[in-house]
Amino acid sequence: MYTIQWYGHSCFKILKDHYSIVIDPYKDGSVDGLPHLRIEANEVLCSHQHADHHGTECVKLIPSEEDSPWNITKLPSYHDHDQGEKRGMNTIHILEDGQLKIVHMGDIGCALDANQTMHLMHTDIMMIPIGGFYTISAAEAKEIVQTLKPKMVIPMHYRKGDIGYRVLSTIEDYLSLCNDVVIYPEGKLVVQDDIRPQTAVFSNYFRGVQ
Repeated sequence: MYTIQWYGHSCFKILKDHYSIVIDPYKDGSVDGLPHLRIEANEVLCSHQHADHHGTECVKLIPSEEDSPWNITKLPSYHDHDQGEKRGMNTIHILEDGQLKIVHMGDIGCALDANQTMHLMHTDIMMIPIGGFYTISAAEAKEIVQTLKPKMVIPMHYRKGDIGYRVLSTIEDYLSLCNDVVIYPEGKLVVQDDIRPQTAVFSNYFRGVQ
């Protein structure tokens, strides 16, 4: 059994059995409207070093009684449409355990090349930014999703009311392109063996942040 919890912006905790990984924690005060992040995990991954994705000091690393179940691939990409000249590089993280393939796209800011597309095919769960300006737009994200066809898509890095950067678009721009939306009001979802194809939306934006 797997649990995926969203802490806002691009920060997720992925738990399999008793092993937890946090991806892209944000630093205190780096994202408008989000409270300080204080969570525990066995491992932390960051897509790049911008403050809203590299708050490693906000994650308390705790020892695990078991080895990580994940094989992690770090796939380099660009944070913009100009081969990183504006915002630098971005790392796409691919987590595989022989049962599930989970992809966190970080702050991907451009279309995928042939090599990236090859590595990202057959994805079960994909977290992808949809807010535009700093990353790909809703339309660009949808194009990537249509190419890769992940079973579950989790939109991230967008604005909701006063939460998130004002230059970002809201999730409605992306959802208007989807017909398979499933709402998770508790801010997390539990994944069993069989994944229902869907666009998963956590309606409580920062559930679990203390």
